[in-house]
Amino acid sequence: MTARFPFRFLVLLAVLAGFASRPVAAQTKAAPKTKAKPIVTTIYIVRHAEKDSTSNPADPTLSAVGQVRAQALRQALERRHPAALFTTNTMRTRATLAPLAAATKLEPKEYDPRRGRDLADLILKEYAGKSVVIVGHSNNVLSLVDDFGAVPPVDEIGENEYDYLFTVRVAEGVSPTAEVRGYGAERKPAGKTKAAPAAMAPVAPMK
Repeated sequence: MTARFPFRFLVLLAVLAGFASRPVAAQTKAAPKTKAKPIVTTIYIVRHAEKDSTSNPADPTLSAVGQVRAQALRQALERRHPAALFTTNTMRTRATLAPLAAATKLEPKEYDPRRGRDLADLILKEYAGKSVVIVGHSNNVLSLVDDFGAVPPVDEIGENEYDYLFTVRVAEGVSPTAEVRGYGAERKPAGKTKAAPAAMAPVAPMK
């Protein structure tokens, strides 16, 4: 006796056969979106090391103590792998950078201390995401920190203070930051943090 299947059952079998003949689409899981890290430019700023009071007063070189501090600067920043070194056109700033320049095989670039904002713009454009070192003078180092948009962490640099090492970090989307620490023979604690940026005084004769 021939078995008779209900019409509805036959239709159901046809539908199931159709689904079975289709290729199974691979379910691909969308890769999670990772937030890109901001590009951080790091600027190390120091005053030149101690001057030799017995040398040419118009353009003094470094004293023996200053030469030791210049070596300390090399030790502090050589492992930071700076991409560029900047100095004013004076013997004391060039001598301060000399050991680091020799260690990194970089030729220091000269800048005008009266045009710190131009230097900041150049560094942020040409050295974005890298680190650089700037050697200046007691009366332009803090203005350089300000030129990068950060708040100088100390109010002033005394005539006999040579051991401040400022670290300025600039990244997109956040306010620039500035930190200070000591280096060399005399190490200073972190300086006083200012509550708000202060207007920088005009640059006086270099010291």
